[in-house]
Amino acid sequence: ERLVESGGGLVQPGGSLRLSCAASGFNFNLYAMGWFRRAPGKASELVAAINSDDDRTYYTDSVKGRFTIARDNALNTLYLEMNNLKPEATALYSCAKIPGSLFSLAPLSYGYWGQWTQVTVTS
Repeated sequence: ERLVESGGGLVQPGGSLRLSCAASGFNFNLYAMGWFRRAPGKASELVAAINSDDDRTYYTDSVKGRFTIARDNALNTLYLEMNNLKPEATALYSCAKIPGSLFSLAPLSYGYWGQWTQVTVTS
């Protein structure tokens, strides 16, 4: 199994980034997925999650209306579109797979993680 994130980088406040997570080695379309972030000195936080096949989603309150999680099961890819970014979004971001079709709000439910990508929001 492999999850490879891309799309992180440096952006000014108010800017946008799109993270991608390329999955391989497992049947991507069968599993719910999530995006986590880990800011310096803080615990990992579930930012957004999506079910395997009904596109039901979850967003943490601080990103609602600005971030969008999506998946393309044909391309085995998970996305996180981040708009109107704020400095507090600065963190390492990782996609993660849950061993089931429904997402969970419990980080320990996610059994496989990517390698993390840095997002820095600063002027």
